[in-house]
Amino acid sequence: MAQLMNILHEPIFLKISCFYDCPKSLKHKTCSYASKGAKFQKYNGALLAMQGNGLAGHVVNSFNHKIYINNGEELNGIPHIQTLREFPREELCGKVVMVRFDSNILLKQEYNQKNQSDFNALFTIKYLHEAGANVILVSDWKTNTSELHTTSVAGILQIQVVPLQGISCNKLSEIKGFKKENIYLLENLNNIKYEVANCLKFARVLSSGVDIFVNDSFSNSHKVLASTVGVTRFCYACIAGFHFEEKLRFVKNLAEANKKPYVAIIGGGNLAEKAASFRFLSSRCQCFVFVGMMSFQIMHALGVPVPIDLVDRKAFSEALDIVRCARDNNVQILYPKDFWCRNKNDPKQLHVFPSHGLLDGWVPIDLGPVSLDEIGSMLTNCKKIIWIGPVKFADQSEHTNGASKLANILVQLSHGNCETTVVGTTACNLVRKQTSSLSSINMVENASVVWEFLKGRKLPGVMAVDRAYPFEIKWDNIYSDPTQSLVVDIGSGNGLFLLEMARRRKDLNFLGLEMNEKLVLRCLDSIQQFGIKNGHFIATNATSTFRSIISSYQGKLLLVSIQCPNPDFNKPEHRWRMLQRSLIEAVVDLLASGGKVFLQSDVKEVALRMKEQFMRYGKGKLVLEHGQFNDQSDWLDENPLGVRAWGAYVPNDVF
Repeated sequence: MAQLMNILHEPIFLKISCFYDCPKSLKHKTCSYASKGAKFQKYNGALLAMQGNGLAGHVVNSFNHKIYINNGEELNGIPHIQTLREFPREELCGKVVMVRFDSNILLKQEYNQKNQSDFNALFTIKYLHEAGANVILVSDWKTNTSELHTTSVAGILQIQVVPLQGISCNKLSEIKGFKKENIYLLENLNNIKYEVANCLKFARVLSSGVDIFVNDSFSNSHKVLASTVGVTRFCYACIAGFHFEEKLRFVKNLAEANKKPYVAIIGGGNLAEKAASFRFLSSRCQCFVFVGMMSFQIMHALGVPVPIDLVDRKAFSEALDIVRCARDNNVQILYPKDFWCRNKNDPKQLHVFPSHGLLDGWVPIDLGPVSLDEIGSMLTNCKKIIWIGPVKFADQSEHTNGASKLANILVQLSHGNCETTVVGTTACNLVRKQTSSLSSINMVENASVVWEFLKGRKLPGVMAVDRAYPFEIKWDNIYSDPTQSLVVDIGSGNGLFLLEMARRRKDLNFLGLEMNEKLVLRCLDSIQQFGIKNGHFIATNATSTFRSIISSYQGKLLLVSIQCPNPDFNKPEHRWRMLQRSLIEAVVDLLASGGKVFLQSDVKEVALRMKEQFMRYGKGKLVLEHGQFNDQSDWLDENPLGVRAWGAYVPNDVF
């Protein structure tokens, strides 16, 4: 270990070891074992065998299991993602940043900066521009007049926006008249079949020359598009903009059942397509209020007489399931008790009928006064409300205004102690007409995104964005001395290497980052059993979360090791996917002066690839210790850390 202490005080450099191509005379000398190696083997045996039934219990007793182990993806398939708010501002300067913006916001006729959604969409672009990024805008809109929309965006941003010919921003600096202070707008993606097909080749062209991708089009997050999903494969960092972050927060908040009574007001139709959402809602809400065409299917399932032309027989089974699910979860169902109806033969003739007494020749067009009074009375004591879907029937009248009255009820409640979320373009527009103060109401214009979330489906646009570690780490609860220098092993596996290092070096703290949560649980259990105070493990994808985790550590980052990554040679596009530019730059940024990077693998191609990636994206801060690997003599003769990285699963002939 004396050699390790010496190298840790030299200038930053890169150590790489590959046991695949070492001289035969060195194959059994690559790892330096201490004299207590036999004891370590016994220790390993205890580690793997002593699982017991109380594994999780040991971990919970030592640490907060939820905080330090959970990977953040338990909330209905939505992970904790990397956002522009959390991304280092200095990393944006000079980078080419593509922003996928929501044309429904920036290209609409009336832009309202007092509207938080509008402001956040604008702020994403201005923030990037002011940080020194070369900003490229991309989106889709209904008209093909790019000049018109260039003028529209420029007017909103108060920055010169220059249209580009084509859908690629490659060689941006070679554009005639290129100016860093300008913002550039790519051609309209509307009606491009490769966009909706998420064509890989199209996505590569679209993202060519781009360093960082910012998704700020939450309304498309339920779709698999080349401009929201495909491009993320070719950009070294993919993050969410301020507008995207805000809307995702609103949607995730729907899953929180911390405030009760929690009521879901459900409008619209197509019950069969949305039935899966009610299992999610019934586990959180105390009442369902049906206000649209869907209400007739629920009434029919409850045995209330409904005119045959209002019943969707294909949705009857789903309606029965919703009623049973609500009953099993003690969820109250409230349906309209009366309707405004129009005479089919005399459209000017309107009349109110009770819901159980709808007559032939009359068409329901709106909620009746009794229904609105009952809904208003029931909502009075609510602490949380979601309204999703319009109060819309087969026909409508401008003289009844049931939807507007419902919107007014929610506005009044939101000014009190009721958390209100309104979903859907129609519902959001009605709320905006009722009040100019929207700070107390959460609004998500695209209902399709929310329905997909409520169904329990993963949102492709969200899943494509980089991950971030979702919890605050209390290092004082982990290490006896959180100010000691830190050694991080990325892809720590079964933890044998890190546990032995922690046992030998009490003056350093050790942290293993591993995606496999079961392995992390075993390692944490071993730390508890053996009383190790300077070692810890976190279940996470370090490629995305390394920066957010390590940046909060109090001491210096002394060494980062990446050992034995497991490439998938059956899928060439997945090879070495752990080692991406974003991870390398995060490592280099956070390493202390004189810090080290140690790489090794039993696969020669992997070791060479890792070396090349670190040298390419190391920002000129890394110095290779042993030449440039021109021949076998340039490989490290032995592992300078003195502890073998592999367990018994590695074949002996590898060494």
